[in-house]
Amino acid sequence: MNQQQAESKNNLGKIAVQFTKDTIKNIQSFGSGNINDTFLVTLDKSKFVLQRINTQVFHQPESVMRNMCLCTQHIQKRLSELELDRRWETPQVIFTCDRRDHYVDESGAFWRAISFIENSRSYDTIQNLAHAEEVGYALGMFHSLISDLSATDLTDTLEGFHITPLYLQQFDRILAETTIQRSSEVNYCLEFIRNRQNWAHILENAKHSGKLALRLMHGDPKINNILMDTTTGKAVSVIDLDTVKPGLIHYDIGDCLRSGCNAIGEETRQWESVRFELELCQGILRGYLTVAKAFLTDADYSYLFDAIRLIAFELGLRFFTDYLAGDVYFKTTYPEHNLIRALVQFQLTHSIESQESLIRSIISDFR
Repeated sequence: MNQQQAESKNNLGKIAVQFTKDTIKNIQSFGSGNINDTFLVTLDKSKFVLQRINTQVFHQPESVMRNMCLCTQHIQKRLSELELDRRWETPQVIFTCDRRDHYVDESGAFWRAISFIENSRSYDTIQNLAHAEEVGYALGMFHSLISDLSATDLTDTLEGFHITPLYLQQFDRILAETTIQRSSEVNYCLEFIRNRQNWAHILENAKHSGKLALRLMHGDPKINNILMDTTTGKAVSVIDLDTVKPGLIHYDIGDCLRSGCNAIGEETRQWESVRFELELCQGILRGYLTVAKAFLTDADYSYLFDAIRLIAFELGLRFFTDYLAGDVYFKTTYPEHNLIRALVQFQLTHSIESQESLIRSIISDFR
């Protein structure tokens, strides 16, 4: 361990001790998130997750923590009233020794601690059809547990998040301000976006016209935010609750299917090989609807295909915009990273579009 690493570990220890009186055995990097810095803190007999919130993304970190406390406490209460025949847990906020839900260090960095869910793991890609059904069940269970929590009780901490027309406006602004290094891949992305701009308003128009209801949504239910029991293979939790906010559950459904039905994963560099897998789509929807049939309306079903198509397009748009802007939002590990990420999502969008009739048929069979 070099001096810089030793100093970093020592600083993490000073922060972690704010959330526990137990002896800290180890602190290590944890997870693969693109936004926050995450660490696993090992104590004598337990563990917890320590995170530095990216305040360049979350401008209201105190409100993020208020939302998280309200949401997790509500879910915990609901779980105590239910008689589930399977394991289900929700991450809990760990308070500091002086009973605060966060800690601000000497440099002004914003930290929080969350309980670690033992005997569980996440995956970046769907492992098999049974896994797909469990991923769908997990999202349905999460939506069900928060369905009676009023959307007005939580603060919208990411205004504009999952509002595709606003991402288009941001893209147009960045495009106008930036000198673009042209390449065949960049030209492909520009044309792909241009050909879909008018359609991208479809879910927001349905919300404004009253066809789709404002509910609480997770905001980022990609499959690596769903924990699976390491023994049973069953879903046990939905994590990463920073983005829980008022919105359309269609964004969640679309995001879950977007990430779950791309079998080679969103970080692949082989973007031309990306395909939306119908069997996995069917599995995720089957699992989701075992729980969600109780609260979905006819109009909700009518917009499911649009949600699946839109979220893949929206994420590609966001990755490409960030690439043009100089990689200011998403973490990257190589110069073209966000460009390749965008191409992956646009290829996925194309695959979804080419199988529209089959996807709509799957949705119709579940109604």
